[in-house]
Amino acid sequence: MKKIILMLIMLTVGSQHGFAQTPEKKADSTSTTQPKGMQAYNKVITDKAINKSGLFTISQVDTKYYFQIPDTLFNRYMLVVTRYLSTPEGMGIFGGEKANEQTIYFEKGSNNTVYLRSLQYKQDVRSADSMLAKALAGSNENPIVAAFPIKTTNPDTGSVVVDVTDAFKKDNAMFSIGSTEKTEKKLSSLADDKSFIETIDTYPINIEVKTTKTYTSSTASSGSITLRLNTSIVLLPKTPMRKRFFDERVGYFANKYVLFDDDEQSAQKKFIVQRYRLEPKDQDVKKYLRGELVEPKKQIVYYIDPATPKKWRPYLIAGINDWQKAFEAAGFKNAIVGKEWPEDDKTMSLEDARYSVVRYLASETPNAYGPRISDPRSGEIMESHVGWYHNVMKLVQRWYMIQAGPLDPKARKMHLEDELMGQLIRFVSSHEIGHTIGLRHNMGASSATPVEKLRDKKWVEANGHTVSIMDYARFNYVAQPEDNISSKGIYPRIGMYDKWAVKWGYTYFPNAKDEFEEEKTLAKLTTDSLTANPKLWFGGEGKDEDPRSQSEDLGDDSVKASDYGIKNLKRVVPNLIQWTYQPNDAYDNLADMHKAVVLQYGRYLYHVLKNIGNNYVTKRTVDEKGIVYQPIPKAKVKAAIDYVGRQLFVAPLWMYPTEIEQLIPLKTADQISDQQNQVLNMLLSSGMLYNISLKAIQFEGAYTVPEFLNDLQQTVWVKFSGDEKQDFYRRSLERSYIEKLGMLLLPKELEPGKAANTAQRSDVNLYGKQHLLKLKEDIKKLMNGATGLSKDHYESILSDIEKIITKLDKPTS
Repeated sequence: MKKIILMLIMLTVGSQHGFAQTPEKKADSTSTTQPKGMQAYNKVITDKAINKSGLFTISQVDTKYYFQIPDTLFNRYMLVVTRYLSTPEGMGIFGGEKANEQTIYFEKGSNNTVYLRSLQYKQDVRSADSMLAKALAGSNENPIVAAFPIKTTNPDTGSVVVDVTDAFKKDNAMFSIGSTEKTEKKLSSLADDKSFIETIDTYPINIEVKTTKTYTSSTASSGSITLRLNTSIVLLPKTPMRKRFFDERVGYFANKYVLFDDDEQSAQKKFIVQRYRLEPKDQDVKKYLRGELVEPKKQIVYYIDPATPKKWRPYLIAGINDWQKAFEAAGFKNAIVGKEWPEDDKTMSLEDARYSVVRYLASETPNAYGPRISDPRSGEIMESHVGWYHNVMKLVQRWYMIQAGPLDPKARKMHLEDELMGQLIRFVSSHEIGHTIGLRHNMGASSATPVEKLRDKKWVEANGHTVSIMDYARFNYVAQPEDNISSKGIYPRIGMYDKWAVKWGYTYFPNAKDEFEEEKTLAKLTTDSLTANPKLWFGGEGKDEDPRSQSEDLGDDSVKASDYGIKNLKRVVPNLIQWTYQPNDAYDNLADMHKAVVLQYGRYLYHVLKNIGNNYVTKRTVDEKGIVYQPIPKAKVKAAIDYVGRQLFVAPLWMYPTEIEQLIPLKTADQISDQQNQVLNMLLSSGMLYNISLKAIQFEGAYTVPEFLNDLQQTVWVKFSGDEKQDFYRRSLERSYIEKLGMLLLPKELEPGKAANTAQRSDVNLYGKQHLLKLKEDIKKLMNGATGLSKDHYESILSDIEKIITKLDKPTS
């Protein structure tokens, strides 16, 4: 008898914590009276049903799927994330990538119906007891996106039973691909007969639904595209994590909403940063407040996809674990860890939304990405699936040869040693994990390092070449071979900004009454930190006008840094044939790496050009000292123009040596002329001249348009060198210069009804005309003593100038 009782207890425990997939005994339909119009429970959930216990009990009867929803889970918010499991070759989307994200909840409605609603969290109130809370509740109605008739109720649990088959099999907006994605991929109607549910599994806090869906498509040769999808339904916390409000001086991803407050006279736009819930264990709170490092209640864990080649797994894990030092700045030890996927544990699924995974994608795309899914009410990150494309190795190999080849002999081949490639993988892993914990790019981080420190072996090996791994700083291309700098001073690493940003986002403030009090505390800490250490500046994504914030740049002086970079490129080019050698290669490697050199040269050029016509922009609060907008010093702008003259207008023929031209098609003349023309188009545009003129009147002592045009003229209009190749490009450059001035002074007639823009109505044309007249006289001086082709060139130029002047002086009808 004792054995029987023990077995019954074990079976009961197993049914509570396991995932039973065998038919379970049904309650007798006569034991509980069903509401009018409903079938008996055992008529719906028959003896053939396969039941699985978890968040909801899932019942499969033949091809029908039922959710058994307990009363406790009605009106509970759930995050729905749909990811691709597999896609057609060439579609450009890969397994593990996100297709859709929604927040939903189930609601009991009238007439024995369950409604599925989409949560629209775009507005909130400061206090649930406020008058505005009542007004907001009456003005916001979350849309009903599906309705499910209640088929029956479970007499034992009281759970209502609904048929969800069509919701997942068909094209429901909550559980399928987003409309934007369908439009981009030209997917039209869903083929019902070729679409089906594969499995629905349930876990303690989530449900995982695998489906196959076939869409008609005009781009597919077969006329249709079949996708496999996984939809995760994740229960969000009943009580949301405390919000942390975004501060634009610290780089976090954030969710936007509008806050209403009885005590405020207008609605406020607020942003909630995305971050994991990281709290000390209850027994460690006092230790934490004393400044002792403590372990969090819940560790942040990233698993490595078992599809990842084994030799790269330790480096991916190391990139994750590198963030432990940053979390120590927030008071937590062992807060984040990378782990191998436990392949023997059959209860775990890569698609289970409780697990964050670095997914290895078999793709030619040279990239990696680090997304997050978060609770819209609080910003709490629920999980992340990092996408790691196989060809990211090609990307880092190319960067490393081009930027570090002169410094590291191990970089001088197409196939890097495993240890070197592993370390390069490690830094990319750290960067992507930074995104998954909430951090945005900080493209201004590298500007905190003085250029000459990048050549200081002791300093750069101790501090790194940028203060943030969230910058696109890549490798130390400023260092020269004679500096003898090791990999410690070449590779990116987690720096002081990263540690400070994690401290800002993850420090626990149990003594703050609410998020509003916490916001005030953090604002003061941020101001004090930035005042004490300006190197903690967050420079944003590199999309504004500030030249300190750029992708792929280094140092506090782009001219000096780019000159050093050019010196190294001039060491790379003569060695490309040797470094790219592989048996039986048809010079594809040479073509690929030469293209990488040209791209790197272009980056240096555009890093410099961003200094012209722009401002420094330093985001500040009213409590912070200093100005927000500051003109770029005139000396820096003049140095930028000088750089363009030296490194571009003197044709960079060193990039196109004869020995390489004889092996691959370079189209040298087209590439050089196109680059020169593009830069002249920018420098002699009405927009550029207008920007410079504005700064001249806004800031005392700023660069003026006449000064700019005079300096630009000095870089273009020089005596011919006698070098036949260089003079060929110089003549073409000068013709282009006059052409651009003509376009500036004689713009195309406006379309009827279209007004001139601000630049066209400004003094820009007057400056341009003055410059043209001065240039005419200066060219006459250059013409003195000129003979042959040079004389013919100047005569042609002067004739073109006269034509422009004649048109300018011609009275309008």
